[in-house]
Amino acid sequence: MRNTMAQLALAGSVLAALLVLPATTTAAGAGTTSSPSYYVSIGDSYAIGYQPDPTVSLRFGYTRGVISAERKQGTNLTLANFGCGGATTTSLLTTAGCPDPAPPALNGVPYPTVPQATAATAFIAAHRGHVALITISIGGNDVTKCALSPNPTACVVSAVPAVASNVATLMVQVRAAAGNTTPIVGLTYPDVILGTWVHPPVSTSLASLSVAAFRLALNPSLKTAYGANGGTFVDVTRATGAYTPLTKTTISRPYGRIPVAVALACTFTWYCAKGDIHPHTVGYQLIANLIVAALPKRLR
Repeated sequence: MRNTMAQLALAGSVLAALLVLPATTTAAGAGTTSSPSYYVSIGDSYAIGYQPDPTVSLRFGYTRGVISAERKQGTNLTLANFGCGGATTTSLLTTAGCPDPAPPALNGVPYPTVPQATAATAFIAAHRGHVALITISIGGNDVTKCALSPNPTACVVSAVPAVASNVATLMVQVRAAAGNTTPIVGLTYPDVILGTWVHPPVSTSLASLSVAAFRLALNPSLKTAYGANGGTFVDVTRATGAYTPLTKTTISRPYGRIPVAVALACTFTWYCAKGDIHPHTVGYQLIANLIVAALPKRLR
């Protein structure tokens, strides 16, 4: 009975992949005569490369940086982007379609009747052996709300177990679909809340608390969830300088003397200028560089 159920699940996955395949072929490289090497992007608005600037939004996300870097190494990747703005670890697993009204991701794959995780894993299973890379960015929207909580630390601590459990569930599904050798890179985020040091309503205490929330709660849980299933965790928080002691300061226009960690958050993200949680192009490029550094020297 167990084998029968597994076979039915696999058949359902393949069917779901076939349902989204025509749109994927059109968006992600129609007309090729040989099977492409796919790069599958899963997650939230970071996965689609959103920026609050219509002149650059969706065109300079980290997926573009990864594809460009790999092309220089001789690997041509065909992007299949399942990302959805506003996605949480729960909606990714359970909510059909992408309810975000923003423009869909470039090279986006539509999945109006199934959750993102179902659509992505079905696609991966249907193209098993031809998926060269999978990246996942999810969990930020689960905890961003905590910035408005009367007790932000307690809010993050209470949210993290569900995030970790959901990411672990996603990883089991993705790894089963992809096989044991496909690189899966799981990302965390810049600590954008450091920007509350300068962006109204200013709260240096919230900025300080945010560092501990990432370093001691969210990121260790994500690292465990990704690593337990053969994924590679990339600590974007550390790479963007958020762990620099807040006592180390610099002069940053137009804010004057502020902590180096805050100045870096202003450099890599839109939060200081617009109160927006997304990276600038330079921030997305940094994330792309981190992904590439975590990969084998040559993707298939």
